Amino acid sequence: MMQPIPIAKTGQNFAVVDLGKFSDLHQYIFEAEEHSIKLEGKVFLKQLLNLTSAEISLNTLQPLKSIPFYHKHRLNEEIYIFIHGRGEFQVDDRVFPVCEGTVVRVDSEGERCLRNTSDGEQLNWIVIQSRAGSYRDRTIEDGYGVQKRVSWVGKQRV
Repeated sequence: MMQPIPIAKTGQNFAVVDLGKFSDLHQYIFEAEEHSIKLEGKVFLKQLLNLTSAEISLNTLQPLKSIPFYHKHRLNEEIYIFIHGRGEFQVDDRVFPVCEGTVVRVDSEGERCLRNTSDGEQLNWIVIQSRAGSYRDRTIEDGYGVQKRVSWVGKQRV
């Protein structure tokens, strides 16, 4: 039975949700009826957290299973961050291994698919999707320090 996706707790400048362990992600099912897609173990975070600059998804694939289709994007590149298991990733006609610690960037036009090659472990990964060419800064140029001493005392718990 599919578990409903938890509701995010929000405040003036944040949203937080607990989806549980990656090993239990299979309880969530993503469905896009207009495209006849039904995927076990996929949760998109854009609507859930009211993201405004990217789409992020949490994903799991059971042993010896494959994503059942290729896909591309019109405007967005994708970054795949593998956090558990092992598998193979395909971009256009190139195939390469992926495992915990592998990070893959795919241009919008890249035809992509992946599969879990393990016979006993789930393959877990995070996908960050954002507009190609939209980030022009260097690593930390947008951030700035706040002149305030860090304290964990007397704060409201959510």
